[in-house]
Amino acid sequence: MRLILITVLVMIAFAANSVLTRFAINGGYIDPTGFALLRVTSGAVVLSSLLWLRGGALQLMNRQRFFGASMLALYIIGFSLAYLTLDAGLGALILFASVQIGMFAHAALFGVGLSARQATGAAVAFPGLVLVLWPGVGVDVDLAGAFLMIAAGLGWAAYTISGKGSANPLANTAANFVICVPLVACLLLFKTTSFTSFGVFLGVICGGITSGLGYALWYSVLPKIPQSNAAVIQSSVPVIAIIAGAVLLSEPLGLKVVVATGLVLGGILLAVSGSSAQAGRK
Repeated sequence: MRLILITVLVMIAFAANSVLTRFAINGGYIDPTGFALLRVTSGAVVLSSLLWLRGGALQLMNRQRFFGASMLALYIIGFSLAYLTLDAGLGALILFASVQIGMFAHAALFGVGLSARQATGAAVAFPGLVLVLWPGVGVDVDLAGAFLMIAAGLGWAAYTISGKGSANPLANTAANFVICVPLVACLLLFKTTSFTSFGVFLGVICGGITSGLGYALWYSVLPKIPQSNAAVIQSSVPVIAIIAGAVLLSEPLGLKVVVATGLVLGGILLAVSGSSAQAGRK
């Protein structure tokens, strides 16, 4: 039960990242460059402070840490820049489709494997994801933005996979964020930033709480979740974001959203139950 509650909390935090980012950037409170930099910097500060209070130490000189930080930077930079040109719904669809494709491809290539029920669950969840996020027929897609979002999704998939072997989730996540700061700051070489005090507040909340602490919790539960299930579980994030957007941002919520929510959550339940049944037979 504790694992389920933590996983639900993490998915809500991940969905909050999308809601906060949309609200901050679309509301004109801050530009994407400034939001990305504030997000990763505040995450680094909060996580490093928490690690220090617990008597831990950053482990920066580590090849795995640099890989994790690079993938985190790829996700944050790609995510921020892609939303300069992509519709929010289409961007989220590309992102999470890329995450799932990346994680399932890794599982297949490295012998993790999928049960028939897990594969069926993924097949049920993905059409729901498409249904809830697809912006409509005839919408022009900016190819540069699409490639940036695909890169962000693959970066997040790689970051998630690398976290499977984490022995100290808090220390590793803090180190990833610290190393990621100068990588994201490279955006300032190409574009200046502008922001309001409220935009700074939203960026700090997104970075310190829903990103930093959310990722630390995700690292802590990843070793206890099959990789294939982790890919399917993350399909719930855009659904949660859409529902939160309807409630908090007055975004439209129609019948297709309700149907898609049932598909996605049904697919997740099917995949997770398949893993549980398989574990029970061992």
